[in-house]
Amino acid sequence: MTARRTTPMGGDLFGQDAPAPTFDDATSAGSARPAPNQPLADRLRPNKLEDVVGQGHLLGPEGSLTRMLERGSLASLILWGGPGVGKTTIARLLAQAAGLKFVQLSAVFSGVADLKKAFENARRQAEVGGGTLLFVDEIHRFNRAQQDGFLPVVEDGTIVLVGATTENPSFALNSALLSRCQVMVLNRLDDAAMEALLARAEEETERPLPLTEEARATLRAMADGDGRYLLNMVEQLLNLKAEKPLDAQALARLLAKRAVLYDRDREEHYNLISALHKSLRGSDPDAALYWFARMLEGGEDPRYLARRMTRFAAEDVGMADPHALPLAIAAWETYERLGSPEGELALAQLVVHLATAPKSNAVYKAYGAVRRAAKATGSLMPPAHILNAPTRLMQDIGYGKGYEYDHDAEEGFSGQNYFPDGMKRQTFYNPTGRGYEREVRHRLETWSRLRDRRQS
Repeated sequence: MTARRTTPMGGDLFGQDAPAPTFDDATSAGSARPAPNQPLADRLRPNKLEDVVGQGHLLGPEGSLTRMLERGSLASLILWGGPGVGKTTIARLLAQAAGLKFVQLSAVFSGVADLKKAFENARRQAEVGGGTLLFVDEIHRFNRAQQDGFLPVVEDGTIVLVGATTENPSFALNSALLSRCQVMVLNRLDDAAMEALLARAEEETERPLPLTEEARATLRAMADGDGRYLLNMVEQLLNLKAEKPLDAQALARLLAKRAVLYDRDREEHYNLISALHKSLRGSDPDAALYWFARMLEGGEDPRYLARRMTRFAAEDVGMADPHALPLAIAAWETYERLGSPEGELALAQLVVHLATAPKSNAVYKAYGAVRRAAKATGSLMPPAHILNAPTRLMQDIGYGKGYEYDHDAEEGFSGQNYFPDGMKRQTFYNPTGRGYEREVRHRLETWSRLRDRRQS
């Protein structure tokens, strides 16, 4: 069956919104040039895989998809990447290269009836010797039952499934579906890829962009790795009647920067807090401040950052700088009293203090070890000499007998045993030689020598 060519639905570098599903012959996919009055992003849609920019690790001579096509064994795929990086375009061109009918659905607009119709059409296509590539945009928006519906038709080869998602597939897709697909990670478009798109736009329109070199670089940065957004801004610029090239400041006043990709309950949130935490641990105040600012600019609640840094002060700085924990609480309280934006400066100061502080996770490790020991020896009683004896009976059975008052002992240290009878003395806390813990370590070593001497 040959259906008419339709405008593809949005979701990638060169996409447009349209009803689902749509059907294309493999031979016609990408072959016709769009009309000049179509959006620039659509006019510049690549006609072959090698024209897709920024994804050389997949489409270059040694790319994963290139080798797959050379073997003639196109597997079902999940294309994972941000908006405007080419997911829909790649799916369409894969169908063309593999000789498959291209069928497109959007999980936003499609339901069970649309899936059944697509599967039935694919079965009829298979009966006459043809194959179907079913592209599902925003596949993570399908619920678990809908995702499970793909399993039999993927397994028996009725369709080659290519799903596109901006969410981490590990969290957004069923493990059963993931096990039947290969995940391909698409890169955000780098500066070179963005410049290639600008050059193509100038060639297509036969007009140079009215920008200085500095403004041209600013334009690429404003798009933040999203090729479709870049080309939409180019269209606005080409409609200007500029008398002279715009500089960076004029460009910024004219065009809006792409909104920061950040969802407080999704993967980007966890990526950035991980980057902040590891920058702090790695004693890099500049990187830590950068990730701190990125999260604030993305709309993160400063209280969340205060809570995470308080945890860091206890977990990663610890006794190497005992002042870090009260400083974290003070910064948190300062923010609560001042609010934004003034209170954020106190949190920024905390970032710098934690990043530049000596680090020790010795208490964190000791706590984990001692919890395991407590679970294993939970019924052992304390030794009798350190038990209080408020009654005559308790005194008679030996409670408190032989206890040595440390303040009366030489050097204020008795060296008595405080572990349960029947449990060998263990060392849980091993202070580092960093920061304040150098002094703590020296004290513990001194007390250990005194203990050995008095118990020998």
